[in-house]
Amino acid sequence: MRPVSSWGRLSADPHQVVMLRERSGIAAALAAHRPGLAHGMGRSYGDACLNPGGILWNTTALDHLISFDEATGMLVCEAGVLLRDIQRLMIPRGWTLPVTPGTQLVTVGGAIANDVHGKNHHVHGSFGDHVLRLRLLRTDGEVIECGPDLMPDWFAATVGGLGLTGVVTEAAIRLRRISGPWLDTETLPYANLDEFFRLADDSEAGWEHTVSWIDCIAGDGGRGIFMRANPATGVDAPAPKGKVRTMPLVPPISMVNQLTLRPFNMAYFHMKKWKAGRGVAHYESFFYPLDNLLEWNRMYGPRGFFQYQSVVPRENGREATAAMLREIARSGDGSFLAVLKTFGDRQAPGMLSFAQPGVTLALDFANRGERTLKLFERLDAVVREAGGRLYPAKDARMPRDLFETGYPRLHEFLNYRDPGISSALSRRLIGV
Repeated sequence: MRPVSSWGRLSADPHQVVMLRERSGIAAALAAHRPGLAHGMGRSYGDACLNPGGILWNTTALDHLISFDEATGMLVCEAGVLLRDIQRLMIPRGWTLPVTPGTQLVTVGGAIANDVHGKNHHVHGSFGDHVLRLRLLRTDGEVIECGPDLMPDWFAATVGGLGLTGVVTEAAIRLRRISGPWLDTETLPYANLDEFFRLADDSEAGWEHTVSWIDCIAGDGGRGIFMRANPATGVDAPAPKGKVRTMPLVPPISMVNQLTLRPFNMAYFHMKKWKAGRGVAHYESFFYPLDNLLEWNRMYGPRGFFQYQSVVPRENGREATAAMLREIARSGDGSFLAVLKTFGDRQAPGMLSFAQPGVTLALDFANRGERTLKLFERLDAVVREAGGRLYPAKDARMPRDLFETGYPRLHEFLNYRDPGISSALSRRLIGV
């Protein structure tokens, strides 16, 4: 047994870690060590990737590319392959993953299990929209091949299914053509939520990627920085050689506190406002800015941090976002990393997929114990009233009733649960 933490570093409970090294040996490993849970890079913020006191099947050694069709862009790979490695190999060849989250240090299996989304949901949906086929291994040894057109019920249960339907051993993903690693970008400051929503609406038709940073310290005024981008053509430049740094230690107290939040957010807003306008950016710096600071989660100190990410229907989006920002400002807490964006009007591929048409707000909060949990209860009330949901991949404390109302296909999903798989999240929110 050894301690394992998720990205939020809220706990370090003992786990028995079983390394899966060869596809041919996975079934025997699952039969001998269960109940367990597939575990990749552990970048889920809460307890979706944890099984305290139990078994984790580590998939990171299942990192082989199996085949690639240059004519169709179909990549077949094992589930432990990192999105980073796909991007760095394929983009120079003129292909890219259509959807990636805010870090590329996640596995294909993790991206499927959480049906991750990126900055282009209104154009390309979520990760599961581009999975053509997957191989699912159940703990009883059954192998299920499924896809959107092959056993679609199993596919819909597994995409976004939090790793609870079986272990994904390999997947076929359709990549899309791209002209190079560069993006044409535009950065625009906005003064309030009305301006944000105008920018979001105006950008959907002409811009593939849209996202904004919002100053959650400023109250319900909602000033922020809106960023949008399109793939660039005709840019012939070497990739920037940015230095990757590592947060060297865990400070004794969180570096995100009342003394640092307000000056940081003010400085960040005015710096970005001063640099606003058109530009060209490399895909790694635009999509994954935090990947250049490894172990950045340490800055929240020994107690770790929570991420709270919600999505609410668009018709309630402005009112709900303003209400959440008011509660955060009243609490005296806040976030360096506060992201506000809109999702497109698209049907989600998974029964438990998070992304739905609407407005999503994601914020990191240092763990201050009961004070932080009380704030979340007030935010829950806003989300519940607005008809929204929280993101299980980011969650460590969602109440069960909010999970059940936010995911109306949950009872359908339960028919596909693998009884040999369990996680801290499943026991907390589903009871098994």
